[in-house]
Amino acid sequence: MDNNKEKNTNPGGKFLIIRFSSIGDIVLTSPVIRCLKQQVPDAEIHFLTKQAYRGLVADNPYIDKVIVLGGSWDLMMHQLQDEQYDYIIDLHHNLRTLRIKKALATAKHFSFNKLNIQKWLLTALKINRLPDIHIVDRYLNTLKYFNVVNDGKGLDYFFPEKEKIRTKDLPVSHLFGYVGIVIGAALNTKKLPVHKLKELCINIKYPIILLGGSEDRSIGNEIASVDTIKIYNACGKFSLNESADIVQYAKLIITHDTGLMHIAAAFKRPVISVWGNTVPEFGMAPYYGDGSVKNEKAEIKNLSCRPCSKIGYNKCPKGHFKCMELQDMEKISQTAQSYL
Repeated sequence: MDNNKEKNTNPGGKFLIIRFSSIGDIVLTSPVIRCLKQQVPDAEIHFLTKQAYRGLVADNPYIDKVIVLGGSWDLMMHQLQDEQYDYIIDLHHNLRTLRIKKALATAKHFSFNKLNIQKWLLTALKINRLPDIHIVDRYLNTLKYFNVVNDGKGLDYFFPEKEKIRTKDLPVSHLFGYVGIVIGAALNTKKLPVHKLKELCINIKYPIILLGGSEDRSIGNEIASVDTIKIYNACGKFSLNESADIVQYAKLIITHDTGLMHIAAAFKRPVISVWGNTVPEFGMAPYYGDGSVKNEKAEIKNLSCRPCSKIGYNKCPKGHFKCMELQDMEKISQTAQSYL
């Protein structure tokens, strides 16, 4: 059942929220979890995700139980069937979640509209029919049946005290303030080329911490080589939660369209987001709720080839990569300095 026009006069019950991946998408579901828990009396909330992303929701106080898809689909389904859910909130909406909803047929279900046709029109034909509404509010639309409304508090990110960064893990030169620059992204067409990142780091007159995964370590070393005192390469050195803690205390985060961008927004940090082949119109820009936080979007508009994909590619399909090569590093660094 995907009928959000009908209203439930007696909510409560047991809810299953589904979002399998990835980091940013799961962080963006946090207002749904919080608003549902706080506004629906006696709601018991379970969250289903992949094993790899369990840590993103394990410490969320609004979640009563986390169920994971690990090595066995059948084991997961057995766990779900034992729970006897009243409602399913499907925030992933794909073939796997369709199988789950069919198997749990007694539960009413409400699904997130992915707007795939509108996204195809924009990427393939450059016709924009996407509504001017953030994905968080589209997620929250799945709760209309329960009279749940957006509380305006923005995103949440919870992690345990033991995973906070230790002072001794950072250079003394960075303990009194730094800019976090997220150099990683899921796909290359979302990332600035190395020479542009070097230029950015040279232009910023402030301590810098480079953030990314272990796969970004060697590139981070290359970027840091331009000034090994000012720039500290943290890529691959810390867990996701430790990196999130670094983000939490940054004076400013400069980032691609990636998960740490949304974690920065959850901590209400100022953000300069750099957009390549994807566009903010997809509804994935930094989200602060009703809060007023400085943020800037750096993008090359009016390129006939952009956006070329709703996700990204390993290399530019056209070969020129203008969406990133034309980014003005001096302008971004000047904006960063004005924030500082």
